[in-house]
Amino acid sequence: MKTLAADIKSGNFKKVYLICGEEEYLKLNYKNQFIRAVAGDDTMNLGIYEGKNFDVNEVIDTAETFPFFAERRLIVMEDTGLFKSGGEELAEYMGKIPDSTIFLFVEQNVDKRSKMYKAVKANGYICEINRQTEKDLSLWAARIFAKDGKKITNADMSYLIANVGTDMEVLSKEIEKLISYDLNKEIISKEDIDAVCVKQLNVRIFDMVDAISVKNQKKTLDCYYELIAEKEPPMRILFMVARQFHLILQAKDLSARGMSKDQIAQTMGVQGFIATKSIRQSRNFSVAELKSALAESVQTEEMIKKGMLDENIGVEMLLIKYSRAA
Repeated sequence: MKTLAADIKSGNFKKVYLICGEEEYLKLNYKNQFIRAVAGDDTMNLGIYEGKNFDVNEVIDTAETFPFFAERRLIVMEDTGLFKSGGEELAEYMGKIPDSTIFLFVEQNVDKRSKMYKAVKANGYICEINRQTEKDLSLWAARIFAKDGKKITNADMSYLIANVGTDMEVLSKEIEKLISYDLNKEIISKEDIDAVCVKQLNVRIFDMVDAISVKNQKKTLDCYYELIAEKEPPMRILFMVARQFHLILQAKDLSARGMSKDQIAQTMGVQGFIATKSIRQSRNFSVAELKSALAESVQTEEMIKKGMLDENIGVEMLLIKYSRAA
């Protein structure tokens, strides 16, 4: 990202760029910054192509057309699918782009073996933007709070991210709500977060599994009924619960091997706070219980899909069984 940001700031652009990755918020931000830096308000020399339905010859003809009363022509192509398959003709053209034209591709999924990926890498710059670390998110969020004269402790920042999740678009909206919640208040507190912010589904599943782990059946079922009342499909809840059991089993195994929290998070491929919660929850389950819960989750799903069991009854029975006090 540093190279892309530096090029936007300096105005010294390469002939072709690819912005890709999972973090949609930052991808959109950098795309808009790039368009403003290259084209500004000039729509005459800006070509935008979205999706797979475009004429390659038309794109190349546009790229070959000298800009009208401007230094550069910008062509933006988004979600084309060219970086998964096809794109041979345009890939070959990447080495022939005139000095007066700049290409910007924006994609979510790319195959690094594709001809287009290799062509852009050889002739320009690839900026891969994936989910940010908790540390990066904390610094970014703190800057937003600071602009409005707000402060938040490290502990409460971690609590905010753990409850809201790591999607920057969602997080930015929750931060806006917190800033507007009490304009005269300087310090954002845990109580403010609880009062204003909406917990993401995976966080609420954490709460449910927490209740299961301490055999609090009432809280387990209360969590489930709340999700059902909010129109969450039982099968999705079942999938998320099974996923959490799997994460807990992984965390328990890796902890037993003597790995640190950071090593466990990296091995599991999850954020630090997810690893921390999974490690904590693993202390309340035996390996046998986790394996049994996972196996029964799969069995419940199969029975529901075969029409042998009602989905509401099936999921509820599973939750009752594993939250029942011994």
